[in-house]
Amino acid sequence: MQKLQLVYAPNAIFRKKALPVEVVNDRVRALIDQMFEVLHIENGRGLGANMVGLLERIVVIHMWERDKLLTYSMVNPEIIEFSKETQVFEEASLSFPGISAKITRPKQIKVKYLDYNGNEQMLEADNFLSTVIQHEIDYLDGKIFLDYLSKIKRDMLINKMKKYIKNHPPHIHTPFCSH
Repeated sequence: MQKLQLVYAPNAIFRKKALPVEVVNDRVRALIDQMFEVLHIENGRGLGANMVGLLERIVVIHMWERDKLLTYSMVNPEIIEFSKETQVFEEASLSFPGISAKITRPKQIKVKYLDYNGNEQMLEADNFLSTVIQHEIDYLDGKIFLDYLSKIKRDMLINKMKKYIKNHPPHIHTPFCSH
């Protein structure tokens, strides 16, 4: 299996819908493990599979909230309930370096998914965890956080990101990396 790498925008994969995973088997678990590895190397909170070049419905999350470490691997995640109450957080993405934006999303969600072992799980999430889950599932649906902004604001941020990437080229990981 080829080692997963972070995919950077602009890239057509961010507009493609990921396909459902048929069964959680050793291959899928190996992908999840690699996604967590990329997440740790890049010091992120979450990854949708599109962000590492996969069109499979997989999300990984590893973050701290309220002094508690939250780690989830979600296969075929589906948000089945959204609250009417909303919240605003500054969102960014490892695949869209150098930019961020305030995004309004539902404050609470209920998400159904298969865990690392293929068991069905249900999670009620609120606050920042809710935002992170929604952000990552958006990737699986061919949507990015910038889609919640006006075209003018989105275009401005994409231009800012392109300038950032030009001045700070992304690190491509090789077997010779020290991490």
